[in-house]
Amino acid sequence: MAIVEFTVIPAVSEEKIYEIVDKAIKVVIDSGLKYEVGANSTTVEGPLDEVLTVVMKAHAVARDEGSGRVFTIIKIDDKVTGVTIEEKIEKYRK
Repeated sequence: MAIVEFTVIPAVSEEKIYEIVDKAIKVVIDSGLKYEVGANSTTVEGPLDEVLTVVMKAHAVARDEGSGRVFTIIKIDDKVTGVTIEEKIEKYRK
């Protein structure tokens, strides 16, 4: 089990950014994997190969949906015994 945090940054005018990012986030939602959308990134939890496939699809959607160019920043937390979003942030939730 891994956690992957990623940010998709389409190279478009400010007016189009949310429209394209929303399409990338829809890929995550439709994946069926556990996720959290934050102000500047999205975190996805699951088997590393599945999560990276979702990130690649989200990147491609952002590129192909009007951006033409997209920058994606990826952080991976991959632990042999598994790691969850909840265990990392539960003490900060109220």
